[in-house]
Amino acid sequence: MFQTSTGWAHGLVGQSQQIAAIRRLIEKASVNRLPVLLLGESGTGKEVVARAIHDANPRGQFVPIDCGSLVGTLMESELFGHVKGAFSGAVDNKRGLVELADGGTAFFDEIGDLPLDMQVKLLRLLQEREFRAVGSLQWRKVDLRIIAATHRNLNEEVAAGRFRLDLFYRLNVFALRLPPLRQRKEDIPLLVNHFLSDGQTSGLRGIEPNQELFDTFQAYDWPGNVRELKHCIDRLNALRSEGALQMADLPSALQHSRNMSGLENLSGAVAFSDAAAGGLPDFAMTAKSPVISLPESERHTIARALAATHGERGKAARLLRIGRTTLYRKMKQYGIE
Repeated sequence: MFQTSTGWAHGLVGQSQQIAAIRRLIEKASVNRLPVLLLGESGTGKEVVARAIHDANPRGQFVPIDCGSLVGTLMESELFGHVKGAFSGAVDNKRGLVELADGGTAFFDEIGDLPLDMQVKLLRLLQEREFRAVGSLQWRKVDLRIIAATHRNLNEEVAAGRFRLDLFYRLNVFALRLPPLRQRKEDIPLLVNHFLSDGQTSGLRGIEPNQELFDTFQAYDWPGNVRELKHCIDRLNALRSEGALQMADLPSALQHSRNMSGLENLSGAVAFSDAAAGGLPDFAMTAKSPVISLPESERHTIARALAATHGERGKAARLLRIGRTTLYRKMKQYGIE
């Protein structure tokens, strides 16, 4: 049932056209040492792709550098190191992250968060392949591949004066944009199985996903992308009760999406029934009514569907495009006989 990440080319889980295109670009990017710029929303897997580019043609270490966490006066020291006595507290020489990546790959995650003064130093690193430790007078040559990633629109950042145009041009040699999960929803079942497999490897019993869960996942837009999906599966595993999947254990964002999607389906189905049957008595509903609550709207819609089908629950479920079990559960929830 499950396929681990080792079973997918470059560790990218999925069979969509978008993921297939990313795999091809990883192959092309890995055959040289040119800078690579990874673009895409948070949670789309930019570090996974960066590691895949490095691993496809491995040389030296892969050193991740979180630009968003580099703050304050020690930022330059973290990147380039320092010599003894360079500043108060510098009691020994220290190697920076760039030196650790010498011979390998330096991955600058969230490059758009790097301050302008550090962007100047990174530009020199790209142009001259050299850096200088804090407090040192000596320039040190390095041989490394630079991969940068950001969720920001760098064109807008350049226009706003927050990102250097010359650095953008230097980084934007080989750009690769990762698709958000909402644009490749056909990969969701594969991702779910992958995360469940990882959980079993860690000793978790794991949930048993059903069609209702997959329908909920398909209806949701996943603003947090693959990372959000993984956290959702981790949550369901952690809250699993007696081997049964509890839809009430879903994160609140998915529960809200599920309720709204269900209401829209119910409303649309009953509207279709109205047109086909010449209208049903006396109930008008809008999904976003400021007066009628979501549960009340759902209860009325189910009641209308049952009225339209003369109480035949199987037909009502088909009309509403939901399973019989879901219909029975909602009828019990709302006290509908």
